[in-house]
Amino acid sequence: MDKKKDQLDRRINDFATRSFRDIADGDYIAARLAYRAELMPQAMWSAQQALEKYLKYILLVNRIPAADVRHDVNAALRLVEQLPWKPVLRPQSRKFLEHIAAYGEYRYLDVSYFVVGYPILELDMTVWDIRRYCQVLDVFGKALPPVEKRLLEEAHSMLRGSRKRPPHEFRLHGGYLEKVIANPKHPSRSALLWQNAFFGNRRRPIVKLRLNLNAANSPLYLYPDMLEELLKYVYIPKDLRNAYREHLRQIAADPSKRP
Repeated sequence: MDKKKDQLDRRINDFATRSFRDIADGDYIAARLAYRAELMPQAMWSAQQALEKYLKYILLVNRIPAADVRHDVNAALRLVEQLPWKPVLRPQSRKFLEHIAAYGEYRYLDVSYFVVGYPILELDMTVWDIRRYCQVLDVFGKALPPVEKRLLEEAHSMLRGSRKRPPHEFRLHGGYLEKVIANPKHPSRSALLWQNAFFGNRRRPIVKLRLNLNAANSPLYLYPDMLEELLKYVYIPKDLRNAYREHLRQIAADPSKRP
């Protein structure tokens, strides 16, 4: 075994764990807190950050180049789905991920948004579906010490059986969420476990959540005429600038389209 290469591999995986997966776990808890408080833009931003980092973890530990992904959750998922083991996501999880990809990135009410349903439940489900793959599942033919070989085999076995068992029984080795759940005094534990059907110490077949119906129009959507003046003072992403200019052209052609 090339010891230098092995050391580099381990350090890169450590980076993936600490900089992507562990931080994503914190973003996930923050998103739950914000959704519970009905701070919807903040909740969607934290959810976007969590999902982005979980996907980037998967790409990094599988050595898939993803430097151009930036904050595009859909692009990250497309790369993940090119792996030999295509991740299995529920239709509800895919729908939630698409919603977050569409609205979560915009932190300044750049675009109008809506939230309908039970977003905490949808968040928990989506995180659980994706996070199962946030572990080392391939060492690319490298010979492992017996203990690590057994851990790799256990990871594959647990992943294969994960959808057949209660979701709370699934565990990632060394996961930050697992540490929070195991520590009754952890300050984030109540935020993680509150009405959570997927993460915890016991099966929770029923959760009690309030139906959400929340929406807001972006000022730029309501008053697109201010775009050029606004650009003198604040940064607006190029794709949004082009979209609002097109919105203005449509209004000029048909004034009935003005909000």
